[in-house]
Amino acid sequence: MQSESHRRVLDSADFCRMLAEEFVHRAAEAIEAHGRFRVALAGGSTPKPLYGLLAAKEFNARVAWAHTEVFFSDERCVPPDDARSNFRMAADALLKHVPLPANQLHRMRGEDDPALAALSYRQELAAAFRTVSVPRFDLILLGLGENGHTASLFPGTAALREFLRSVVPQYIEAQQEWRLTFTRPILNAAHQVWVLACGTAKAEIAQRVLEGRFEPEVLPAQYLAPVAGKLIWWLDAAAAARLAAVATE
Repeated sequence: MQSESHRRVLDSADFCRMLAEEFVHRAAEAIEAHGRFRVALAGGSTPKPLYGLLAAKEFNARVAWAHTEVFFSDERCVPPDDARSNFRMAADALLKHVPLPANQLHRMRGEDDPALAALSYRQELAAAFRTVSVPRFDLILLGLGENGHTASLFPGTAALREFLRSVVPQYIEAQQEWRLTFTRPILNAAHQVWVLACGTAKAEIAQRVLEGRFEPEVLPAQYLAPVAGKLIWWLDAAAAARLAAVATE
């Protein structure tokens, strides 16, 4: 089966609502197929409104949280109550407000030594998926940085060339901080990968990644290509403004 890549450009006012509807659908589809929905959440500002909508009564009740397992695609190496923590953002916006069983929430331990935290998360993935091979998520949510990074795969970093480990620590020189991140093998093993981009600040980088020269060491998001799954770029009208001939839905 070949990788599928799609672009969905939505009116900005409907962006989060459509994402929430599709999230509910993807969860139901996975649970019907194999009794469990395994999703990896993204950090950053873009998915926060989506998480807030999923926490609201309208959508909360439509997700079978008892059959859902939540993971994270990357994390800053900070304590879970730190304002920079991806876990904290997702917890405040979504996870504290839904009936997700505690043992089905798998956070990256950003407060621990980075190498040990990455090893621990690889072990947690192996236990949760009951496999020593690369786990296959039902859905991985990602953002798009203005420098072309996704998850914590930054331009020119060693994590881009990691093919054996699913989770690694990576020092990000530009940010002066350690991070934990999924690597290319686990991202590209997923059933579906969604990249979310909103606002005029993302228009130039979205155009470079999607329509510019293929240079993934400079634009790591270009490495996204699920080997037997679907890659969907979700953009609002502002983020898609520079793309060629893309109709707004």
